Formats: sequence, C-alpha cells, structure tokens
Amino acid sequence: MMQLELNGAEEKVLADALDSSLSRLSDEISHTDAHDYRVFLKERKEILVKLREKLH
Repeated sequence: MMQLELNGAEEKVLADALDSSLSRLSDEISHTDAHDYRVFLKERKEILVKLREKLH
C-alpha cells in the first residue's frame, strides 16, 4: 500500500482535479454509445470516486 502525504494546498488541488475529472467522465458516460467503452468509463469513475472519498 502506498501512502501520500499532502499539505492543505496540495490536497485542495488534488480534490479539485478529481472533481473536474469526475464531472467530465459523467458527461462522457452519458454521451457514449459504445457499451464496452461505457463500462470502462464507469469503472474509472468508481476508482476516482473512491480516491476522492479518501481525501476526506
């Protein structure tokens, strides 16, 4: 397991980046017709959500 120590500013920037990625992914998922690609995007979104939750 890897541990990452962040100061307050670093944590904020990372949280903002994750939020931005999650927003873009949600939009891309809703506009994707290819089933396999949609599954891939949903799996990626799940990972990003879990990472975002770990910041709090």
